Amino acid sequence: MKTPRKLLLTALLCGSSIQAFAGAATTASISDCWIRALPGDLPSGGYFKASNTGDQPLDLVGVSADAFGMAMLHQTQSQGSTSSMAMVEQVAVPAHGSLVFAPGNYHVMLEHPKQPLKIGTTIPLTFSFSDGEKVTAACAVKSASTMSQ
Repeated sequence: MKTPRKLLLTALLCGSSIQAFAGAATTASISDCWIRALPGDLPSGGYFKASNTGDQPLDLVGVSADAFGMAMLHQTQSQGSTSSMAMVEQVAVPAHGSLVFAPGNYHVMLEHPKQPLKIGTTIPLTFSFSDGEKVTAACAVKSASTMSQ
């Protein structure tokens, strides 16, 4: 009599832990990802749309790319007729919203390509968020003259 009860209890516990694991919803996504190819060893820019379906803001805290020696979050800052780029530690993606990384604004600075970039190919970038979530996106390599997705 005790064995069926233990079996039932074990089955219920296993089922509830599987359900809890399956309930972890993904809230971050990356779309429209592309990389502007520049000649030689010049740093390239990565651009994309980060979306958050969650009820709380979510911070993008890092980017990694095996195809580059370094990937950093940057923001272009304009003052009058001059522009400069500054590294940022994190960028907030609003709850139930999105943030576009575009030329002249936020972008990923991609330095030291391990191989020459070929227009028309894709390169994976992995985006890390403050909740521990990681999202990998295939980013299209486009010519230096491209200004938008």
